[in-house]
Amino acid sequence: MKKKQTINKGAPSGFVISLMVHAAAFALAGLLVVFTVHQKEEKTFVPPKPVDRPKMKLKKPQVKVKKSAKPKSTTRIVTKVKRASMPDIQLPEMSGMGAGIVGDIGGFKMIPDLKEMTVFGGAQTIGNDFEGTFYDLKRTRSGNNRAMDTTAYADALTKFCRSGWKASALAQYFQSPKKLYSTSICIPHVPSTLAPFSFGEPDTIATQWAVVYRGKLVHYKDIKFRFWGHADDVMSVRVDGKIVLDASWESNGYGARLISGKWVSSATKNRQWYLGNNRAWGGDWIELKAGVPLDMEVLIGEQPGGNFCAMLLVEEEGVKYETNPQNQDLLPIFRTAPTTHAMADAIMEHLVEGEADVLGGPIFQDYAPSVRTTEVANVEPEIPVAEEVEPKSSMRLWTLNSGKAFEAEYISKVGDKLVVRTATGKQVRVPYGDLSPQDINFIKRSTPPEFDVGIIRSSKNFKIEASAYALKRDQIPPRVLDWTFGAKVRKKGRSDYPFELKLEYYVFAQQYLDPNKYWFLDHQSSVYTPTKENGGSYRFTGDGITRLFDFNLTSQRRGHRLSETLVLLTDSKGEIIAHSSTANWLMDHLDELRKRNVGDYIDQNCKQVYASGPRQNSNLY
Repeated sequence: MKKKQTINKGAPSGFVISLMVHAAAFALAGLLVVFTVHQKEEKTFVPPKPVDRPKMKLKKPQVKVKKSAKPKSTTRIVTKVKRASMPDIQLPEMSGMGAGIVGDIGGFKMIPDLKEMTVFGGAQTIGNDFEGTFYDLKRTRSGNNRAMDTTAYADALTKFCRSGWKASALAQYFQSPKKLYSTSICIPHVPSTLAPFSFGEPDTIATQWAVVYRGKLVHYKDIKFRFWGHADDVMSVRVDGKIVLDASWESNGYGARLISGKWVSSATKNRQWYLGNNRAWGGDWIELKAGVPLDMEVLIGEQPGGNFCAMLLVEEEGVKYETNPQNQDLLPIFRTAPTTHAMADAIMEHLVEGEADVLGGPIFQDYAPSVRTTEVANVEPEIPVAEEVEPKSSMRLWTLNSGKAFEAEYISKVGDKLVVRTATGKQVRVPYGDLSPQDINFIKRSTPPEFDVGIIRSSKNFKIEASAYALKRDQIPPRVLDWTFGAKVRKKGRSDYPFELKLEYYVFAQQYLDPNKYWFLDHQSSVYTPTKENGGSYRFTGDGITRLFDFNLTSQRRGHRLSETLVLLTDSKGEIIAHSSTANWLMDHLDELRKRNVGDYIDQNCKQVYASGPRQNSNLY
């Protein structure tokens, strides 16, 4: 029997698939239309219209100037600031330094602090000086002792020179961390002990040491010159990698043939005149082009100990020099800057008069030196016009408890009365109890009690160990005293004086070679207020140690001895209310003394002078 046909609820599979394919095609076409047709339109920036702001017309201010008006005189206040100790900073080499290194730079004066100046140099650089490095060849790099004799010492320095003066050739030996900077190489005949002392190595026995100075040799114009020098024991000079002078002491075997190789002097007047403790030796001629710097190094050293000398002078071609006491040319010392007063004192203290010119001669720098006022000829000095200064008035306004005020000058206090002088010259007595508290405070401040002031000083011997060579020749090492100073004050009586006071001291030493020259050793100050707690007494000790040397050389006593002291006590107005002095001339010339600096040499008028050197005698050479 044939089945009956019925209706199927589902659509045929082919039809369904067809519908799905067409739907997907339409969807894809729609997407393509959206993304290709609908594009975001870029925005363009249209600046706003400028705003028209109203402008104001300003009138030029009219200032009336009184032509006859004179500017008021000003008072300069100088404050001494104690600077913190800073480590040495190595600056890069600079060959083109301006003219103000030791001169003027737009109104400034760049002057190094040379309070620690020694004949070997100072602790601060000015940029165009030579840096000195101290080596102790009888110690290892770490500071331990090592075997070192005459032959080994000469071999070590010869090896250094043959290496091209490389610092690495001396790296195995002890090197002092302290550097010294010098604008000249001029060390007259001195105890060799001064070298380690100057470089901060006082415990080093002054034998078998060396110093290497490195710097730039430059001149502001073309110049032809040569070096002259002498050393006891070693001095070799190298310019632009070539030896130009070896002035070592020949008889000790440290001459040119050992230290500086095959160099031979071309000078014709070698060993004909004395310099230091032996005769001078001449170097090769050197030609410098204007402003072209060359490397320059100087090696100095001492082998056996005892005494030392290393002096470097300059002879400029074509220059006529004055004649020295030996009937030879008075040659100037080599220098890279004008000689400061401190450096001149350090050299002149040991320099035999007439052996070298410390202040003259060429200055090896790349700018023309400033012309000093004393060197300008045919120029009439400008005479300053004295300005009329009104005398300082001592009149003040007094106020009574009643409110009445009057102007008068304070004269004294007698019993319970105040004596004053009015503007008309009339003396008036005012009951002390009628004064205001401010006036009473003024009276107390103006009538200080008596004070006793004095110097505090203490010394300690510093023992120097002499080398075997020095002991064999009866060369006694310098006697060294390390001094510390201070000041003290004590209020006398029971009267109250609760106001701040300034206590200061000055200390001076005398030159053995010239008792009329005084070396300014120390000046320090402190403030205190007399109170019940301190009983009106106070004392302070200055910071730092002052070292004095005392030695004999060439039958002459050298160095310094402690001499004069001055202690001042001043009130808040700067008026001296107490003082103690070992020499009247210090108080007589106090205004001039206040212009001096520690390290200066002065006379009994408190004027700055140069140190005196040893006198010429037969024992010098």
